[in-house]
Amino acid sequence: MKKLRVLVTPLMVLLLAILSACALGFIIAPLFGNASLYKLLNKITLVLLMLSLFPAMHALKATPAALGFGSRAVIAKQIRLGFTFGVVSLTPVMLVLYGLGVSVIDTSQPWTLSWLGEKAAAAFGSGLLIACLEEPLFRGVLLLSLMRQWSKTTAIVVSAMYYAGLHFLTTKTHIPASDMTWTHALQLMTEAWLNLINPDVSTALLALFVVGIALAVIRTSGPYHLGISIGCHAGWVFMIKLNKAFCNTDFQSNYAFLVNSYDGVIGWLVAIWLMLGLGIYLYRKRLPT
Repeated sequence: MKKLRVLVTPLMVLLLAILSACALGFIIAPLFGNASLYKLLNKITLVLLMLSLFPAMHALKATPAALGFGSRAVIAKQIRLGFTFGVVSLTPVMLVLYGLGVSVIDTSQPWTLSWLGEKAAAAFGSGLLIACLEEPLFRGVLLLSLMRQWSKTTAIVVSAMYYAGLHFLTTKTHIPASDMTWTHALQLMTEAWLNLINPDVSTALLALFVVGIALAVIRTSGPYHLGISIGCHAGWVFMIKLNKAFCNTDFQSNYAFLVNSYDGVIGWLVAIWLMLGLGIYLYRKRLPT
């Protein structure tokens, strides 16, 4: 029973965060006028999820070391190492997509040194921010709580499921924030949950599930490797952001099935590439040294 409670607790926390976001939304929504109600509620939910890290750590009696953090010097070194690995490991995917004509250089952009630097800096900052928010949540607290009751393999798979699923709790319906009612909130929540079974996002969902497994394997490959998973995650996001800034995705290409409209990169190719890498890593790990 306790093991089952550990599995469903993250879902209960997410539902509580969503409901709390709706309640807070009524207070601040009028300030945002015609802004998207869903985007507002989504951001509030994410903030609440991040704040939930602190009571979760207290409940787990988890120290930073237990979550996978080393010293500051170690973390900085690991982030650099992980970032380099993330960039290098995703570069072949980008080259294949470009070579197959799926990613097409956007010639309408200015392509000046200042523009390139601006886009690179924005991609780096975005990647690092996303990684620093998501890794302590999914590969820190969530993975630790699961591993205390379940096997490492089960914990990795379940944490990856939560990680992938959270990215697709979304809807494109636009409702002005100033018009918020509980009916609107319920409508948006229903559409967001139904999006998880939307066939249009299935390949991206699969790819992010594999990404979640890969990052969890990196995190559990050593006692203090959360910094490496943060860096790797940041490197992957950095490359995806650069691809979106520099290229357009040709969904009419014969090879467009390799990517998903989610971001023009995540899809079958990423899933297969990462599964191949994971397979090689796990096989080599079994070999005697």
